[in-house]
Amino acid sequence: MFAHATGSSSLVMRSPCRFLTRARTALRLSSHALHGRFPRVYSIHDRQASRCSRPYYITTPIFYVNASPHIGHVYSAVTADCLHRYKLLKGYDSRFATGTDEHGLKIQQAASSAGKEPLSFCTEISQSFKHVFQKCSISYTDYIRTTEQRHRRAVEDFWTVLHSRGFLYKGTYEGWYSTPDESFLTPAQVSDSTDSGGGRIKVSSESGHKVEWMKEDNYMFRLSDFRTELLRWLRSNPKVIQPVKFHDFVLQWLEDDIPDLSVSRQKSRLRWGIPVPGDPEQTIYVWLDALVNYLTVVGYPQNHSQWWTAVHHVVGKDILKFHAIYWPAFLMAAGLPLPQMIYVHSHWTVEGRKMSKSLGNVINPLDAIEKFTVDGLRYFLLRQGVPDSDCDYYDDKVIKMCNSELADALGGLLNRCTAPSINPTQVYPRFSNTCFPKEELGGRAVSDDYRMVEAVSALPVLVEQHFENLHVYKALEAISACVRLTNGFVQRHAPWKLDRKDDRQWLDTILHVSLECLRVYGMLLQPVVPGLADKILSRLGVTPEERSWDSVNFLMKYEGRDCGLEGRALGPDLGVLFSRLERSSVKGKTPKKATTQDE
Repeated sequence: MFAHATGSSSLVMRSPCRFLTRARTALRLSSHALHGRFPRVYSIHDRQASRCSRPYYITTPIFYVNASPHIGHVYSAVTADCLHRYKLLKGYDSRFATGTDEHGLKIQQAASSAGKEPLSFCTEISQSFKHVFQKCSISYTDYIRTTEQRHRRAVEDFWTVLHSRGFLYKGTYEGWYSTPDESFLTPAQVSDSTDSGGGRIKVSSESGHKVEWMKEDNYMFRLSDFRTELLRWLRSNPKVIQPVKFHDFVLQWLEDDIPDLSVSRQKSRLRWGIPVPGDPEQTIYVWLDALVNYLTVVGYPQNHSQWWTAVHHVVGKDILKFHAIYWPAFLMAAGLPLPQMIYVHSHWTVEGRKMSKSLGNVINPLDAIEKFTVDGLRYFLLRQGVPDSDCDYYDDKVIKMCNSELADALGGLLNRCTAPSINPTQVYPRFSNTCFPKEELGGRAVSDDYRMVEAVSALPVLVEQHFENLHVYKALEAISACVRLTNGFVQRHAPWKLDRKDDRQWLDTILHVSLECLRVYGMLLQPVVPGLADKILSRLGVTPEERSWDSVNFLMKYEGRDCGLEGRALGPDLGVLFSRLERSSVKGKTPKKATTQDE
């Protein structure tokens, strides 16, 4: 559901107590705020002060099991995985959760159409997500399914807390509902269309899915009472939603009043879900159910506080409203801290067109891995994925990027600098301060060499800044630019032309500088392409204990300090770093489509 749900809630209230409760609700909100029952907004100073324990909790959306995993799901997972691996390198105790959302009317209908029991239907699709994530080197620490008993207990407790605090009431919902999106819609979000037979229908303007008019007695959540608190939270934390463009979108949505939200469905309509505690004739709304997964993973309602104050969400732009409005409001109502960060990314198109079952262009990640390797696919997605705007996928683009930046630039550099013909002793060469002095005088280094050293020296801090802002593509752009500079350095001085007897010091210095650059690139690429980065570092003789972020320490001898790698034997030659991809070996323009039950 998280992967496809779009739109927002619209409620036409018919509760006789609606206006009578306004004053009481306002008093309740004021009381909670005064007595600390609303979550304190954590500032950056709070986070810095608490870094001694350094917990970090990153989540993907949990993915709706109406379809097999596609490239968009993998992009969300690879993005979160990159942040998780980066934080581990930084010394954090990082936790990374993903999983599947398995309740709702759409699943109930899909299982029935497939002639399967809902749970077995969900298990089959959930296992396919697990398999794809494992193939893509997604290093999650927790995998959650909403059909698990631990999740049901967490949802029941969360519901009970909301009810006991007076934020739930019985009312009547009347309006449009999209079953494929599991979303309530306002009249402004609905437009006229025609079905395949030419009949007139109403559809969601955003997703294009058919909507139906419904009227039923449900439990309502007092979402409208949280508009002021949500605005205060967002305005006092201007970086809590990244990129800023999406933060601005949420502020715009909150400029108008927000209606209360239906948070249950009648059991006669929705059987496949968690019953409302104390009212078995009602089923909890799938979005409330699903969002609580983030709490379930960290042990809610007990022993969750350490991790919950460090939670960061990665979400697609289509589910921003659910995570930036509904979820914070639910947490405020429950008296829990709000997310530290919501990272938002855009979508992937295929050759300029939206991925769709009917178009037959849904990308199967397993097929893409077979063609481009795990590292090739991960690198392409994170190198091309720009969070602010939709990105386009096609085979030629993957091939050109991987060949240019991984096979030729990076692989060629490693191969040239470690080849026995140029480094017959197969050791990490020694650096000469005489040949490459700190000051640009008297040595053999030229101005461009100093500019390269300056750029590579600044690279770790620059990459760190980009990772923290979820601008992984900018980090990879910066690394790629430095790789080009290093190749220019090697080409400029042509160490293969130097005499090993007469120019030994300068030859070793060229190789030392080049290997130091490669070591930095290998270290910084670990979160993005872990397999490829391991090959680089292993070839250079860098031990696992020397691969943390604090161990980067570029060109220590240039700075007048000792380098522990000097004279150390290089690691074994593991072969070509990244084999060039040939267009002729990739049959068809795009990988075969994944199996789907719904567009």
